[in-house]
Amino acid sequence: MNCPRCHKPMRPETLDGHMGRDVNIELCPPCQSIWFDAHEHLQLTPGSTLATFRIIGENVTRPAPQDRDIARCPRCNGQLRRTQDLQRNTKFEYFKCPNDHGRLITFFDFLKEKDFIKPLTPHQIAELRKNIQTINCSNCGAPIDLARRSDCGHCGSPLSMLDVNQAEKLVGQLKDAESYRSSRTIDPALPLALARARREVEAAFVGVPDPNQWQHDLSIGLVGAGLTLLMRLIKKD
Repeated sequence: MNCPRCHKPMRPETLDGHMGRDVNIELCPPCQSIWFDAHEHLQLTPGSTLATFRIIGENVTRPAPQDRDIARCPRCNGQLRRTQDLQRNTKFEYFKCPNDHGRLITFFDFLKEKDFIKPLTPHQIAELRKNIQTINCSNCGAPIDLARRSDCGHCGSPLSMLDVNQAEKLVGQLKDAESYRSSRTIDPALPLALARARREVEAAFVGVPDPNQWQHDLSIGLVGAGLTLLMRLIKKD
């Protein structure tokens, strides 16, 4: 299947769904987007959500600002409709087929929907401004002038960081799930790796990283940098 946004071939992934069914999704790393057929996003088990989190972490790059409003459904060619939703107190958006064939969501908004992202506090923003003048938006890749604002002038996304605590919560759910023992998608070492990585990831961003040491990672935004760090820590195991 070709990506509804950039028309490049998407990569299929098969994940575990509820009631023993398979959930097939399509990923486009260049666009940092995921396509779900109708209602399949609701079928993801906690293990599959965690597996998707890891897939995103292994493929995260700096997103390029694009006009997603012109994207069309790969099933019926209908123009996808921008849809906004709320997960607890977190706003996220996706693009839905008018004929209910599926939806397109960015990596960033998928992480927001699953509570993997939290906004920076005023104190964290103040600390960030001491060391860094400009940072790229984690959602669209546009530069944010920290001296003037704390959100993206292009897409409106606030400065945010990775919340590894949510990944640990999912691990807890997995331990209580029968599917955990037979999961095809979760590395058995991941729960311990996440537990060890949490403090290191949060320490890196609460204290704000050295801009010289983290210049490359910060080019993909704070969320992308957090994912990159987490994946490096996991792969050490």
